[in-house]
Amino acid sequence: MNEVVGSHDLLLVTLDTLRYDVAQELAAAGRIPNLARHLPGGVWERRHAPGSFTYASHQAMFAGFLPTPATPGPHPRLFAAQFAGSETTANGTFVYETPDLVSGLADVGYRTVCIGGVGFFNQRGPLGSVLPGMFQESHWEPEFGVPSPTSFEAQVACAEKVIAGLPQEQRLFLFVNVSALHQPNWFHLPGATREAGDSRATHAAALEYVDRHMGRLFAAACSRRPCFAIVCSDHGTAYGEDGYTGHRIGHDVVWTVPYAHFFLDFPDKAAR
Repeated sequence: MNEVVGSHDLLLVTLDTLRYDVAQELAAAGRIPNLARHLPGGVWERRHAPGSFTYASHQAMFAGFLPTPATPGPHPRLFAAQFAGSETTANGTFVYETPDLVSGLADVGYRTVCIGGVGFFNQRGPLGSVLPGMFQESHWEPEFGVPSPTSFEAQVACAEKVIAGLPQEQRLFLFVNVSALHQPNWFHLPGATREAGDSRATHAAALEYVDRHMGRLFAAACSRRPCFAIVCSDHGTAYGEDGYTGHRIGHDVVWTVPYAHFFLDFPDKAAR
């Protein structure tokens, strides 16, 4: 990462609440082609989330603790704060002197931009301002939020505008929290009803919706120079497994998340 930081733009996309099993099934079935063509080997990596709900998980990720590979470690990290005794900081780790990755990247010249999704990014109160407050520039509007059936395409349009307005020489760290997978998501599946509510099937339909617009985001992210992208979930969610519903619980469907990182070439004609 010491060769990437400074030479590439950086993109972090959290597919909020996306389950690993659903993500993997859709990739294997060819239902998310825009994402799948960038996944190493066409599959998601199975990892463990650093938290069981959005706020906790993002606090950890912004401190450099991305989802951990679901195999015995230790696993060297891509990013880490200067911290005595860290067992996951390696020669290739980008080490920063600030408390979090966002300010660490700002210190080396990156413009840091947040495009929020779920309520922890809505800037409508003190709690909803903590995470977006880490960034130099933060965007949120109701159309980006969980009740909106067009949330992701609105977020992508915002990202395109932000990127188009940057000076060519300005490096960018863009973070997008995608809200479409989070409940309510029933409206993404044709024929589903509010009364019937969300299900594993509507969750899958929401991921298909996101994939239809992901190519635009990838194309914008690498429109000025090569981009290093990280796409992952912050946690999963339960739809009745062992009697559980939702997240912020210690169930395997919550702790197990999909993860991928890859380079987007400049220009990424395939993404277009």
